[in-house]
Amino acid sequence: MKTLDVVTFGETMVLFTSEAMTPLEYSSHFSKQIGGAESNVAIGLQRLGHSVGWFSKLGNDPFGRYIHKFVRGEGVDTSRCIYTDEAPTGIFFKEKRSPSNIKVYYYRRNSAASLLSPDDLDEEYIANAKFLHITGITPALSTSCRETVFKAIEIAKRHRVKIVFDPNIRLKLWTIEKARQVLMEIAAEADIILPGLDEGELLSGRNTPEDIARFFGEEKLVIIKLGERGAYYQFGCEEGYVRGFAVTQIVDPVGAGDGFAAGVISGLLQNVPISEAVRRGNAVGAIVVGTNGDVEGLPTREELDEFLQGAAYQRDVKR
Repeated sequence: MKTLDVVTFGETMVLFTSEAMTPLEYSSHFSKQIGGAESNVAIGLQRLGHSVGWFSKLGNDPFGRYIHKFVRGEGVDTSRCIYTDEAPTGIFFKEKRSPSNIKVYYYRRNSAASLLSPDDLDEEYIANAKFLHITGITPALSTSCRETVFKAIEIAKRHRVKIVFDPNIRLKLWTIEKARQVLMEIAAEADIILPGLDEGELLSGRNTPEDIARFFGEEKLVIIKLGERGAYYQFGCEEGYVRGFAVTQIVDPVGAGDGFAAGVISGLLQNVPISEAVRRGNAVGAIVVGTNGDVEGLPTREELDEFLQGAAYQRDVKR
């Protein structure tokens, strides 16, 4: 009997966002939040009513303790998190000159999370999950992180845990060539792949959602994020486009992809049709961009249902 719906792991950092829409060098007031693809997904799924575990290696410092308390406070199981005195917790800054002009500056080199190693994995913990969620950020952090990802995949395969892979390509962390090589090795082992269109093009060399999906293999569920246009999915003979939701105002686009992943995985956990799972992903992504911060806008199940019902009502009226 699986005790967790999803297990995920990776680096979460403390995020400082300028409170004014000015260049960072002229900013003097910042809000403190957290940001990390894997913890974003974990919190998103937890708010949607699922049982989730997230772990990382955190610096034994105020920032590491803040991250741990925040994620745990959202109801996510953090019992496998590890503190270390060998390195600090990573931080990053977000510069917002406008909702469409955002730059992110990372201070994560040699951070605590980059020290994750295969020895830090608890095999039983991963084995007791229905899904293992992995992103392409973690293997880019260090050689030991890369080894940890592949060891986690090996454990998941051994215990028939489905693997969800979001490439989340960060070219500030490694070269295109190295990213393509490692991420394609991970994709080959994954059951579900969630690339953005640009990521799919980079990895496959193809430029249409249909061709990209076929490149990864018809035996895998491939869902390609298309931004405001929605998403395309392909699984065996089943395929289709699922329209996105109109967003009247974008406050902060960062974290929308992680919200999409949480919505999709939630649908798959509940065994809804693939198209409906993708629609949930589109909805969560649309909700997230309306709020400042990586996780602050992630909806509860009730909020998501209200959004979907409202969208259906609006479509009926427009007819």
